[in-house]
Amino acid sequence: MAADQRTHTVSAWRPRVPGVVEVFHAHYTEYAYPMHVHEAWTLLIVDDGAVRYDLDRHEHGTPHDTVSLLPPHVPHNGSPATPDGFRKRVLYLDASRLGDELIGPAVDAPDLRDPVLRRRVGQLHAALALPGEELEAESRLTLIGERLHAHLRPREPRDRARRDPVLARRLRELLDERVVQGVTLDEATRLVHAHPAHLVRAFSDAYGIAPHQYLTSRRVDRARRLLLAGHSPAEVAGATGFYDQAHLTRHFKRLVGVTPGRYRTSPAPR
Repeated sequence: MAADQRTHTVSAWRPRVPGVVEVFHAHYTEYAYPMHVHEAWTLLIVDDGAVRYDLDRHEHGTPHDTVSLLPPHVPHNGSPATPDGFRKRVLYLDASRLGDELIGPAVDAPDLRDPVLRRRVGQLHAALALPGEELEAESRLTLIGERLHAHLRPREPRDRARRDPVLARRLRELLDERVVQGVTLDEATRLVHAHPAHLVRAFSDAYGIAPHQYLTSRRVDRARRLLLAGHSPAEVAGATGFYDQAHLTRHFKRLVGVTPGRYRTSPAPR
């Protein structure tokens, strides 16, 4: 979707996450999209205001609590439905995440009222905005795709997570082997021979923590030891698999309560 001079803010990027063609954030006031199509699926949430749009000659809207899923190759437009315009976050997804068999159901019901789904989409956007969080983004996107399938094909049997401690242990062992270099969800599913959504759910069910959270915890533990051995935060970030020092600091402070630099120089009790 193109913008013009009435756009307030726009940011767009392509993350290193399989299946995501583009991430697009924008705030529009008066701009209206003409009828157009996309090759990719459009997964849209509106944070402020609302959008009205036509899809397959039917009018739709995006109240604040909905997630809108617009299928590829189907013309649609879009314009502000409130005086102050709208602020939106969009993911464009390729067919590896959502297949053509879902186009018809999406045309019939593109706006999904699902607070859990909306929260997960917001969490995914947050992960996609931070370098080094690809495993978290892949895991969240996989569960979002599963929930979208459940909405669009409700009568199909769902692949509900079942307890699978053997599979969970295999993934944990893989993460333990790859603490520094990491592993993508796609790699993990190939190596342990499991469906991505089932793999994430089986691990979370077995250990009470998501795979990306487990890997981050292991990295922070290793960082603590290196910091106490006298290494600088910049050295530690590279040695423990973090994207950069800022990435280390963000997670270290969240899990330990202080920054790596302050932890490194904290005095021992007398």
